Order: sequence, then structure tokens, then C-alpha cells
Amino acid sequence: MTKLDFKDKDSLIPVIIQELTTGDILMLGFMNKNAWQITLKTGFVYFWSRKRKRLWLKGEISGNKLIVKKIFVDCDNDSLLIKVKLLGKSVCHTGTKSCFQLLKI
Repeated sequence: MTKLDFKDKDSLIPVIIQELTTGDILMLGFMNKNAWQITLKTGFVYFWSRKRKRLWLKGEISGNKLIVKKIFVDCDNDSLLIKVKLLGKSVCHTGTKSCFQLLKI
């Protein structure tokens, strides 16, 4: 298995979350080494919450959990793309399916 490049014990890596069937980009989160290991062990996406300073199971309150289906690592082994099955209807805390919205330019 590829070893991710966590620079030190407090390092975070960016993780893009994409819906497996639609290809929709749902969110960007951050994992520390512990979140990564628990994600691999459980099959559910865990992040490190920078705001709350704690491990966070995505959907632990809303029920909109993310089931890991495929994991891609970038060429430097320091960021991830995780394709998921969404349990529920939304990922964003605002109630929208995706945390990303179209920016009109």
C-alpha cells in the first residue's frame, strides 16, 4: 500500500470527496494520520476538524455519511481523492448536496 506523506505527527493532507456515480465534487476536507487510518479501517470517511480540533466522522450528526468506494493518491503522496457513496441527500452544513457552488464570473 502507498504510504502517505504526513510531514509530521500534526500534518494534515487535503482530501477531495467525489460522488462515485455522478462524478460530482462534494467537498474538500483534511485528514491527519489518525483520520486516514480510521477511514481505512471502517470504510467511512473521517476528517480532522480544524475548527473543533478533533477527529470527525463526516455525517456523525446529520446521518449523511460517506462510504469509501475508491481512493486515489496524487503523485507526491500528499493529497487524496476519495470517491464515495453518499448516505443521505447532502454533504454541506448548509443543506446543499455539495459544498461547492457555481461562481458567476
